Amino acid sequence: MVSPSACAQKLLSFFPFLLVLLDLQYEGVECGINADVDKHLEMGKKLLAAGQLADALSHFHSAIDGDPDNYQAYYRRATAFLAMGKSKAAIPDLSRVIELKPDFTSARLQRGQLLLKQGKLDEAEEDFKKVLKSSPSEQEEKEANSQLLKSDEIQRMRTQGVNAFNQGDYATAETFLNFVLETCAWDAEIRELRAECFINQGEPGKAISDLKAASKLKNDNTGAYYKVSNIYYQLGDHEMSLSEIRECLKLDPDHKDCFSHYKQVKKLSRQIQSAEEFIQEGRYEDAISKYQGVLKTEPNVPYYSALVQERTCHCYSKNQQSSEAIKACTEYLQKEPININALKDRAEAYILEEMYEEAVRDYETAQQNSENDKQIKEGLEKAQRLLKQSQKRDYYKILGVKRNAKKQEIIKAYRKLAQQWHPDNFQNEEEKKRAEKKFIDIASAKEVLTDPEKRSRFDAGEDPLDPESQQGGGGAHFHRGWNQWQGFNPFGSGGAFNFKFHYN
Repeated sequence: MVSPSACAQKLLSFFPFLLVLLDLQYEGVECGINADVDKHLEMGKKLLAAGQLADALSHFHSAIDGDPDNYQAYYRRATAFLAMGKSKAAIPDLSRVIELKPDFTSARLQRGQLLLKQGKLDEAEEDFKKVLKSSPSEQEEKEANSQLLKSDEIQRMRTQGVNAFNQGDYATAETFLNFVLETCAWDAEIRELRAECFINQGEPGKAISDLKAASKLKNDNTGAYYKVSNIYYQLGDHEMSLSEIRECLKLDPDHKDCFSHYKQVKKLSRQIQSAEEFIQEGRYEDAISKYQGVLKTEPNVPYYSALVQERTCHCYSKNQQSSEAIKACTEYLQKEPININALKDRAEAYILEEMYEEAVRDYETAQQNSENDKQIKEGLEKAQRLLKQSQKRDYYKILGVKRNAKKQEIIKAYRKLAQQWHPDNFQNEEEKKRAEKKFIDIASAKEVLTDPEKRSRFDAGEDPLDPESQQGGGGAHFHRGWNQWQGFNPFGSGGAFNFKFHYN
């Protein structure tokens, strides 16, 4: 039997060997980890060179997970972020590189340039100065000195721009801020300041791009979203205004100004949408009423007042309320004299009022500003035909009815005039001849205007009873004499020969 002391002594003799085995095992694990990290870095590098940025980034993430103190992994990931346009994400990685390897001048120079773009001039200058103190290469030294000079100039321009803004000299302020933003493109504060310059110079549309950029550059920038929404609202783009104010409320659902503005824009947007739906359905009176509601909701923004006028003009014209249309369109065209839609709408109303010369003028003005508009071309041709036709014989005028008169109105007018001008009512020979001609015109007018197909042709500027205006010359019956109309009953519904008038 072996004694316990002998066993212990034997174990102790093997202890150094066990330590070596453990050390070798640990070293193998470490080598395995480093090899895996190197593999990820190499794959990421190849993918980055091939432009496969998302895949490269994934490998750099894995490399950092495998070795959180590997400065090269952070540097390469920062490079990938920059290639993807994610500068905000690159800066923390570059800062970690500098923390792990303070003499890595390339990382410090790169971070300085990013800080300069963000408008963090003091921090950027500190990086450039440290590059110069850390034995840089000739190229790095040259770049750091160049960036320091640029930063110093930007500092001066920025100060002058802010001073000019505070003094109310917005044009001068804009000039200085333009220079600053050529380099500090990611400076949210300067972008918002330049936006205010545009607004104060009466050019709010130019402010939108700066404010949108500022809303992305600065976290939780509810103020920028609110301003953009207000600008869109003032410019009449209520849909974009609604979209931007929703972004504000996503960041802060309890934002007082944004919520109040949201309710206003939402109400106005619904009213306009509803009015346009009524127009699509041909419910023009309802559309006019809804647009009057728009004016009550927003009486102070000129765009919406003009919109109400223009759409009211359109509705009256389409609803064949010609006198109302002419009045509404004229009021709007005094402010917007070359608005194509209003010119077309007024021209149509003029046609209904048989004011053909005015209709031609409106269509000609519209055509000068929209040469390829098919509707304008067709409308002008129609107005010109009607003008020419009006200089000959107008069936509506003969019966004394408007162009949009219903069939029953036409028949009623015809019966009254036929009774009045029937030749049997006149004894004097000259009067009889005049009455015959008048009666023939009245009967012809009734024939054309109670026949949908003939009336449509006449409304298009063609006289269906005039052989000269027909392509096939098939309208010879226009030259009817009085004898052909004898026995015609002006009081019958279908124009049949119900009884005969005795005329010698």
